[in-house]
Amino acid sequence: VAPAAAAFTAAGLLLVVVAFHCFLSPPLGGGGGGGGGHRVVRRPNPPFLLNKPSELRRNVVGTVDFAVPSGGSKLGEELWASKLASNFFGCSNATKAFADAKAVTEPNRYLMIATSGGLNQQRTGIIDAVVAARILNATLVIPNLDQKSFWKDASDFADIFDVESFISSLSNDVKIIRQVPDRNGKTPYPYKMRIPRKCTAKCYENRVLPALLKKHVVQLTKFDYRVSNRLETNLQKLRCRVNYHALQFTDPILKMGEMLVQRMRAKSGRFIALHLRFEPDMLAFSGCYFGGGEIERRELGAIRKRWKTLHASNPDRERRHGKCPLTPEEVGLMLRALGFGKDVHIYVASGEVYGGEETLAPLKALFPNFHSKETLASKEELAPFLSFSSRMAALDYIVCDKSDVFVTNNNGNMARMLAGRRRYFGHKRTIRPNAKKLYSLFLNRTSMSWETFSSKVQTLQKGFMGEPNEIKPGRGEFHEHPMDCICAKTKGRSGHSKPHPSNRIGEAMEKRANDGEFDWRDLDYGENTPLGRDSSNETDSDMHELEDMVSD
Repeated sequence: VAPAAAAFTAAGLLLVVVAFHCFLSPPLGGGGGGGGGHRVVRRPNPPFLLNKPSELRRNVVGTVDFAVPSGGSKLGEELWASKLASNFFGCSNATKAFADAKAVTEPNRYLMIATSGGLNQQRTGIIDAVVAARILNATLVIPNLDQKSFWKDASDFADIFDVESFISSLSNDVKIIRQVPDRNGKTPYPYKMRIPRKCTAKCYENRVLPALLKKHVVQLTKFDYRVSNRLETNLQKLRCRVNYHALQFTDPILKMGEMLVQRMRAKSGRFIALHLRFEPDMLAFSGCYFGGGEIERRELGAIRKRWKTLHASNPDRERRHGKCPLTPEEVGLMLRALGFGKDVHIYVASGEVYGGEETLAPLKALFPNFHSKETLASKEELAPFLSFSSRMAALDYIVCDKSDVFVTNNNGNMARMLAGRRRYFGHKRTIRPNAKKLYSLFLNRTSMSWETFSSKVQTLQKGFMGEPNEIKPGRGEFHEHPMDCICAKTKGRSGHSKPHPSNRIGEAMEKRANDGEFDWRDLDYGENTPLGRDSSNETDSDMHELEDMVSD
């Protein structure tokens, strides 16, 4: 009996060992590159400086989420481009009713502006400055760029943008000069003033024109988003001519950007560009929580205290309302659920990612072909740009613009500018996470199969995939939705067109844009400069502190 009992016990132990080994082992085919293989994606440890095992255990929910197929979707080309895109085109030419600049520009009226924020926030200021000058029938002086923000980028206009192209391209619309002409051998000192955000044409005529008639040289300070979304069509088209045609980067920036694009194309025929937006300042400003325990709360809380006017954060509410950026892992899962395979190449445009490589590890596991300007170019090649945040941001802008699919981790200034540009130039695929709806799905993802999760993501993302007829109700601005500058082709009549069917959304967008609330999505990539409430007070010290905290 004793030998039989011993044998029975040994067999039982062997079964336990085999079962335990099977539990820990990955499924067959998990490490291969074949189309039918699966890879188990384990929920990672929180990527936030958590050193104590007890903290890790407290903050990790579950061990294995689900098996993610390595192959892509059967949607094929439809996933990469809209079937409807070819039905629309950019149309920004002025109508005959828009008089030539020589006929309307009044002598002795000079408008100067001082931009605010980082590259893309300043870009909006430059575009709107041209429109403001046209409204005032004034001569525009080449804008001054913000050189006093957190990163202290010393670049001026000519370091980033082609001055000659800017002046000549707009010669029929607005007279532009490099500097105010001297008077009696002296350079006139401008009268400085600040105007409210979203100022209408009538607002400029009432507030700025009297000062311009009296002082002759006026400088508008902190000039970002100071022109209304709702303007008459010819002024909207002028905005588009500035943004998409006249405002070109300098040759060194263009050449470097194109080289990065070529190197991405050499690795893969087509690629995704991801505007990640997971920098520490962004996360702190959002008031959201990302699972990093007390250390995360302490670190991000300390950064958040820099903005003295921010309300107390309510992370659960912010996430429920879709105001939190997705984590890199969530972005990766969303893209895989939409149908992009493991072999797709991704270019990531991002500043310093909170948590570093640990934060990026789940995204890299989902998309191993992971690139950035730092991995595509040598330090020597990037050396002329490294010390200038706006020039580095310009390189990312070029690669994102040229990508086959652009994914924005919600809606900052760079994302809005690129979304509008990609609509104007052929409605190239632009994906924006439906964060409000995805929130509960990610929260419950361990309770469903991959097939169910994937199907739900695809359903929730309808309306957020950059289709030509998508309307973003109640939020946004003209630079993101340039509908006055997009025309639909008329069937059967070559060369004829009609206005885009969605070009009446300006009123809804303006209503939301005027609500005065701060939103982390109003911060520029690498710029982190919150948009402020309307103010015509030049000494608005509280907002000055907010805007000078951070930049590219």
